[in-house]
Amino acid sequence: MYGISNELELDFARYLSEIGKPVWIRQVLVPGYTDAEEDLKDLKNFLSTLSNVQKLEILPYHDLGKFKWENLGVEYPLENTRTATSEDVERAKKYLS
Repeated sequence: MYGISNELELDFARYLSEIGKPVWIRQVLVPGYTDAEEDLKDLKNFLSTLSNVQKLEILPYHDLGKFKWENLGVEYPLENTRTATSEDVERAKKYLS
């Protein structure tokens, strides 16, 4: 959807499942980027194919590191993106549970 394939990461997740290596999944919830209902349901469906997921964490997006980009003189790519709220996280949990 945003021009970069995640097939390598998915393949690696499948491999880790095949060898029984326990993993924790950490999903960053960025409003307007990673919070679409369809995408969250796709994530849930993919994770259900894995036998090694011990924990799923939803990490709400924040802009606390924005000053680092500014100090480097680099444009912050999420400049106009709002931070994720607790309501956003609860909504995501509903789709992922």
